[in-house]
Amino acid sequence: MSRYHRQTLLPQIGEAGQEKLRASRVLLVGCGALGTVIAEQLVRAGVGHLRLCDRDVVEMSNLQRQTLFTEADAEQGVPKAVAAGGRLAAINSSVAIEPHVEDVHSGNIETLAAGIHVIVDGTDNVETRYLVNDVAVKLGLPWVYGACVGMGGRVMGVVPGVTPCLRCVFPDPPGPGEIETCDTAGVFAPAAAIVASLQVATAVKILLGQTQSLPLTTIDAWAPRFRHVSTAGARRDDCPTCGRRTFAFLEGPSAAATSLCGRDIVQVRPASHVRLNPDEIERRLATVGDVQRTPFLIRCSLREGGLRLTVFMDGRALVQGTNDLSVARSAYARYIGV
Repeated sequence: MSRYHRQTLLPQIGEAGQEKLRASRVLLVGCGALGTVIAEQLVRAGVGHLRLCDRDVVEMSNLQRQTLFTEADAEQGVPKAVAAGGRLAAINSSVAIEPHVEDVHSGNIETLAAGIHVIVDGTDNVETRYLVNDVAVKLGLPWVYGACVGMGGRVMGVVPGVTPCLRCVFPDPPGPGEIETCDTAGVFAPAAAIVASLQVATAVKILLGQTQSLPLTTIDAWAPRFRHVSTAGARRDDCPTCGRRTFAFLEGPSAAATSLCGRDIVQVRPASHVRLNPDEIERRLATVGDVQRTPFLIRCSLREGGLRLTVFMDGRALVQGTNDLSVARSAYARYIGV
């Protein structure tokens, strides 16, 4: 019996729909609470190709809600994309898994989206979602928005030229302090799983060409409560993105220093594409701290200042022990020098 037999029995999918899924290519941005559930369900459903992108490494605090990771992954600090990719390949070897240990930004997102049929949002920050919206509209790619914090979340499918885009519904990203974050409100694992499952259902509908009904859905996992808001007629001619076709997030600078949600860590990313020499970085950092090298990264606990650096070979670094962007940039310039 086919592994997809129970799925092909569904009249919404059938044998023809399963073949469409097999030929589909999906980009998943982020592999955390939403992304791990999304990735596993897509792979079990039989999508043909899954491109995973995540900038971070597994930590013990992830295990409460990020379903593809183990304690061993956290203890070894394995990059999330790598750990997820290995687990997913073991779940369904017929799916092509393409892990990228990368921060998705304006300088690389168009390359990452090349050849893709739908983008799914597994991120934990607003800026990246608006960036995904920009590239999706520019390239005419459908995408599925999802967000979760506390006990609640929301989901919306976007098909450029058919549905409103993110900026039609939410014209501007919220300012600092305007919305709750995982740091201030926490994350309930069942809420994340519900949001992620709705995202997968929406992505499958889009891949099968069933885009007649893609509402904005909000959920409260504790109540429990679901609310659907029709987006019919919500497209705006004056929308900066899909109306006027200006892509402010996509055309912005790719260099950044960003404080990561809920943690005493700042990510620093260089302004231009680089490829570090791991031998040189290890040698340099060994003079200022205790170094641990893996096939994916180099870590260094500095002897002075109480900071810990995690350096990736694409030039990114996580500076742990501070939320001060200037302190993180200074440490990056001093010890990595890109």
